[in-house]
Amino acid sequence: MSGWKIKKLSDFIKVKHGYAFKGKSITDEETDAILVTPGNFKIGGGFKTSKFKYFNTLYPEDYILSEGDVVVTMTDLSKESDTLGFSAKVPKIKGKVFLHNQRIGLVEFTDATVSKDLIYWLMRPRNYHWYWVGSASGHFIMHPPQQRIKAFELKFPPPPEQRAIASVLSSLDDKVDLLHRQNETLDKMAETLFRKWFVEEADEGWESVSLKTHVSTNVNTITKGSKYEKVLYLETGSLTNGHWENLQTYLLSDAPSRARRLVKHNDILYSTVRPDQLHYGLVRHPADNLVVSTGFCVITCHSISPYFVYYLLTERGMTEYLHSIAEASTSTYPSLKPSDIEAVEFALPPHKRMTEFHDLAEELWNKIEYNQTQIRTLTALRDTLLPKLMSGEVRVEMETMVENG
Repeated sequence: MSGWKIKKLSDFIKVKHGYAFKGKSITDEETDAILVTPGNFKIGGGFKTSKFKYFNTLYPEDYILSEGDVVVTMTDLSKESDTLGFSAKVPKIKGKVFLHNQRIGLVEFTDATVSKDLIYWLMRPRNYHWYWVGSASGHFIMHPPQQRIKAFELKFPPPPEQRAIASVLSSLDDKVDLLHRQNETLDKMAETLFRKWFVEEADEGWESVSLKTHVSTNVNTITKGSKYEKVLYLETGSLTNGHWENLQTYLLSDAPSRARRLVKHNDILYSTVRPDQLHYGLVRHPADNLVVSTGFCVITCHSISPYFVYYLLTERGMTEYLHSIAEASTSTYPSLKPSDIEAVEFALPPHKRMTEFHDLAEELWNKIEYNQTQIRTLTALRDTLLPKLMSGEVRVEMETMVENG
């Protein structure tokens, strides 16, 4: 690896800590300011736009982030330590400002010749994340000291290869992001159709019924005596607003005690804890050994379209209503009981209109599922290449990059 040299991160960067913003979260209609938190980072790295905290407090201009800034989490590092590390780029969202929270580190570059994209990707491989987690300290929230972060050593390629490596990884990531945006559009189309037909054009003559007459909850539970030696596990934090982020594989004997709910095609997952955090989604052709956390209520539809029920329960007014019920509970955290979901009442549309909606939504969700397959394939390729490119085990053909660039 001619030209590759052992370097420390301190040769290229410094990490700026954020500001301790004071105030309460509000709705997005009340402000243009978004406070960046560890919750905005995808488990596999990258920025998640489905879980924003909005603030209307005054803020110093020195702590406004810019589009493309590289940011890293500075707390909660012990979580998901067997996955890729937490680094992200600040996105551009029209009319919104991103605020630099104290729990976030802003990577500032001290060497103009270094590829910023490569540094971003450098902070995603497992070896860096494990090093980072191992250096963290704290009684309740884990913090890595800045000097320890900057002391991380690596083999660093010369500038042309830096740019080539970053280009390969970013190209794959861009394709994944494009597919995610396509899925968001498809989902929004189904949601808009639901609202038009069943909210705006609802007929007062439609019969009012409860979900309990059309669905069952938590039907199947896995036991230690199951035929499955291994299980795929989805925890509540890995599903937000329909976006699946991470499935973990366990021997059944070693699986978390909450890994108990078996699911099937077109089941609806709805977190019973803090419904306003939007941990819900629709299951599509799952593996036989997929289990989800008991923190989910698993809703199985019988005599009703699962797409209708999904958009009924995830409509904003409904999530606010269910959260109000959760807040009135006597448990430690705001939480629902399955019976609370079963008790939801709605106006039942005519069979013909329900069937028409089901068929149109099915077509959209089949496209979403196809895109999800593409996303998994591209993500697996990217995550396999990432450590190999960073270590020099796999090299980029520079001639090819020049011809294509």
